[in-house]
Amino acid sequence: LILIGGFVQLLAGFLAFRKYDHLGGTAFLTFSALWSSYGATRVLCAAPVSGHLLDIGAGNAEGFTAGSVAFLVLNAFLIILASSFNVVLLCLTLAMELLTICFLLFTLENLPLPFETVMLSILSVICFYGATASLTNCMFGKDLLAMGPPLLTAQSSRKDREDPLPCVCPKSHLTSGLRTIAELLNMGAVCGVPTDTVYALAASCKHPQAIEKVYRIKDRPQEKPICIFISNLEQLRAAAPPISPLLWEFMENVYPGGIGCIIQKGEWLKKLGVGAGYSRVGTQDSIMIRVPDLTVLVHLIDMTGPLAITSANPSGEVDSTHHDMVISRLGHKLEGVLCDGESDEVVASTVVNCTQIDESGITIVREGCIPAGKVMQIFERVKNR
Repeated sequence: LILIGGFVQLLAGFLAFRKYDHLGGTAFLTFSALWSSYGATRVLCAAPVSGHLLDIGAGNAEGFTAGSVAFLVLNAFLIILASSFNVVLLCLTLAMELLTICFLLFTLENLPLPFETVMLSILSVICFYGATASLTNCMFGKDLLAMGPPLLTAQSSRKDREDPLPCVCPKSHLTSGLRTIAELLNMGAVCGVPTDTVYALAASCKHPQAIEKVYRIKDRPQEKPICIFISNLEQLRAAAPPISPLLWEFMENVYPGGIGCIIQKGEWLKKLGVGAGYSRVGTQDSIMIRVPDLTVLVHLIDMTGPLAITSANPSGEVDSTHHDMVISRLGHKLEGVLCDGESDEVVASTVVNCTQIDESGITIVREGCIPAGKVMQIFERVKNR
């Protein structure tokens, strides 16, 4: 139980740090050290192996007493900080303070057993409820189990409240937010947008200067082509590209989704709505087209026409998986970011070269969120049919 309890607290601290929750991470790492120290000394002192393995008695407990006092002081600061988060975290830090008092009384050989039993029972209930509430709320994306409001709230100064974000950052679930980003894109701006994989930079294909700006924002090499997103396959049919029945069938099986198809470029792109940006998307001979499986982005494309898209990160760095990452990394260079929370994936789309699909089949240019094996299975099934 000691090992399990300490490990669980350590794991909770690690996960908190991964989610940029530094208070939670510090608290749980402190709790892990306290739990392990208290539990180990309790068991070792009670172990009947040649007497006690640890002899904590009068004259021998100074180190343990000093350690428990240090935990008391550190946890007191955590209590103050936890009061500004939620009631459950505050109760947990208070319970750990009681555990530390038990540790102190134990080193002084003055720990009442009923007090220790009641304290451990209270701690167990709080830990169980907190873990259940956190897990449930994270799984369903809403507060089904209450964590309680913060008891202390810091009042920001008027200047702090009025400090603007580096760019316009509307919420994706608001129609007004979607319209704001659409208007910016239609005026030639570059915006960060969510996709069904990771966050991306978007520019209207009607504004070649906006596509050029994407290259500057990302510090992207000019030889790397930019793909386009459309809202549905019917848009492509209306443009009447010279596509074989096999390629049509393949695209019908992979769109919408995290697979982008590279096909032959042609004047039909202008019928699709690419317009003046024709020379700035794709290569001279080919273009990658994708239909995203994300409702908010599809609606945005319906309002703007085809969008030139590339991942929202400085060239060579990891993809952005939350709108906060886009704002902090590139917000000062963008006109807007459509905020949609965590991305659905942690890697970009899979890119497939379909330019020679009838002669030699398809080739995987980049394996992303869709495994290459699954893509090949889809192609073989389509081809055989």
